[in-house]
This record gives sequence, C-alpha cells and structure tokens, in this order.
Amino acid sequence: MPFSIGIVGAGQFAGSFAKLFQLHPGVGDIYVTDLLPERADGLVKQLGLAGSVASYEELLASDVDAVALFTQRWTHGPLVVQALRAGKHVYSAVPMAVSLEETEAIIEAVKETGLTYMMGETSHYNPATVYAREKIAAEGFGRLFYAEGDYVHDMDLGFYDAYRYSGGERWKETASYPPLLYPTHSIGGILGAWQTYATSVSAVGVPDDRGDGVFDRGISQFGNDFSNATALFEVAGGGSFRTNEFRRVGYPSHIRESRFRFFGTEASFEQLATVSFWQDKTGVQDVSEHLQAVPTLAADDPSLKNVAPALRDAFISGTAPVHDCSRLPREFAHAPNGHEGSHHFLVDDFVNSVNEGTLPSVNAWVAARYTVPGIVAHDSARRDGERLAVPDFGDPPR
Repeated sequence: MPFSIGIVGAGQFAGSFAKLFQLHPGVGDIYVTDLLPERADGLVKQLGLAGSVASYEELLASDVDAVALFTQRWTHGPLVVQALRAGKHVYSAVPMAVSLEETEAIIEAVKETGLTYMMGETSHYNPATVYAREKIAAEGFGRLFYAEGDYVHDMDLGFYDAYRYSGGERWKETASYPPLLYPTHSIGGILGAWQTYATSVSAVGVPDDRGDGVFDRGISQFGNDFSNATALFEVAGGGSFRTNEFRRVGYPSHIRESRFRFFGTEASFEQLATVSFWQDKTGVQDVSEHLQAVPTLAADDPSLKNVAPALRDAFISGTAPVHDCSRLPREFAHAPNGHEGSHHFLVDDFVNSVNEGTLPSVNAWVAARYTVPGIVAHDSARRDGERLAVPDFGDPPR
C-alpha cells in the first residue's frame, strides 16, 4: 500500500529525492513545506506534487505517513524526534544529530514508537564501500585491520554558494559548521563495509587562516575555527581507521568527494580521485571501471535548477557496475541519481522498510555508529587531541 510523505526543506537536495519518491511505486501523495513558502510552492509546481503545507507543525498534524528531512544539518535531531512522536516515519539527511543527547533521544523514540527511521548516508552505497563490503564478506582481505575514509570537499567548490543559498544574510555564521560534525561521508564508507564500530578517538583540528569571516570563531554560531580535521579511531575487535574532513584542500571534489582505503593481512584496496586498485601479495588490479558511476543527467537538467553549479556533479551520476540494480524498481531506470549512484538505493531502502515493517540499511543504530564518532572526535580536537572513549548504542533489535 503506497504511503504519503512530506518533504521538509525545499533546498538544493530536496528536488532530486522528491523526484525519486514520486517515481517509486511504494509512495503515494507527496507534500512539501519550507520556511520560505515560495521554495515549497516552486518544488510542487516543478514536479507536480500533491501540494505545499504552511509549516512543519501543520505537516505533522496532517495525515501524511512519513516525512523526509532536508533541513540544515544541525537541525535534524529535534525535528526527527518531533516527527516520530507525532507518529511519522522519518527519512533524514545527514548527520543524524550533533550531540550524544540528540542521538540517544532518536533511538529511544524509535524504540518506543516502532516507527521507521533511516539516515540517508550516501557513502553506505558508495561503489568503493559496496566493493569492499563484498570483499570483506568473502574474506578477501584476510583479517582487516586498518582503513581510511576522506571527505575532501573544498569550500570553493560549491559550499560558499550552498551556504549563501541556505543561510541568508548571516550565512557566514553557519558556514563555519565543524567538519567533524559532518562525519558520515567518511566514517559511513568505512563502517558500511567493515562491520565494526569505533571505541576511542584522538583528533586534530587545523584552525583556518583564510581571513574571510568563515571559520572565524568570533562569527561562528558553533564557536568553530577548524576548517580541516583528522581523526584516528580504535575499533572493536582490534584495528583502527583514520578519517579526514577537509574544507580547505587542493583536490577535485567535483570528481570524487569521498574516497576510501582498506588494508588486510592478505589484500588491500586503495582509491584516488579517478582510479581504484585491488592489491594482494602477487600484484595490482585496476578496478576503476567496475566502480565508476555513469552519468544519467546533463548538468543543465531542470531537476538541478536549485543546485549550485559547482555541486551538480554530485547529483548526475548513475549507478556503477558494482551496484546490484536488479533490486531497484523499474521506474528508476532513467531517473536522476547522485553521489556515485547511491540515491536510488537509499530511497528504495526507506520505502521498502516502511511498507514491509523491516529495519532499513542505515537504521537508527547504524546511523549512530556513523555519526557519534565524529561528535566525540570534534570534542577531542578541541581538547588538543585528547584520546576519548566513543560510546556505542549497540546493535539494532532483531
């Protein structure tokens, strides 16, 4: 039975996902709300959706079955809990939350309501993550003991425009959002393949020196001046992983913004911007073509009209050969995709979980493991790298 859904926040991400929800046979009516009503009305008109709603509170009071949150990244925690308590299933953009308290509140609300919560972490279906997950399942690495994940997205390559679009006249106050509080594009790619979790962390933050009012502690809503940060995590069962969250970096993030490396006792996998290699003790295999998502949209496609030009490459990729497209609805065959082919799978996971009453891939417990390590890592960086324990909220109920 198709369910109805309300899109919350009609910004740069919403249009692509609204189109996929619209195409999915498991979804019925779609409504939109935004703090700027003209944006909600524009999305409704563009896609021919069911209608717009004046406020989030009005949406929650309506009979929609679910909400999909595409609001500012530091707002998700309270909005998720509010929706669950109102009886709505929730799809949320990343991150899950910005504090341990918000994370715990979401998990408790999911437990008590029995409703579906899913965080839309794109790296869970990044081709490199899918590839590594398959290799780990087949014990191809031997014993995996170390991994690396980078989210290398320079402010000059789209983020200035994005923050101006979402932040209004005071956009610099929020453009200083701490890199380690947006950790899931790096952590999720590692833990999405390696079935473990972080237990401790030591992190280093690099204070910004651009001098343009972004990452300025005196202006920042978050009191943050770190534009780049590196964290080293210990994991349960032995081993470690390192992540980089860089916002000032000479790197072509429009080609590939998340990249990963995995090292085991028998083999390893390494990825750069344009190439990927599988390596063992006998040699090197170039697997780049197997992991390359093929674009399905032109950069001037109408569905991308609200997306900053420097960010459009992230929204036009199709699936890669490593992806199992046979599980997707046929309606997605020529639909807009993004972030190296992940959008189709994330939407399909959520819709199927709601309709079938099953746990989604990135459920609340998995989302916590992708998010909480970054929260603690930011605290470590502010304490000059002090090694801190990373709490774990456990496995999801079976």
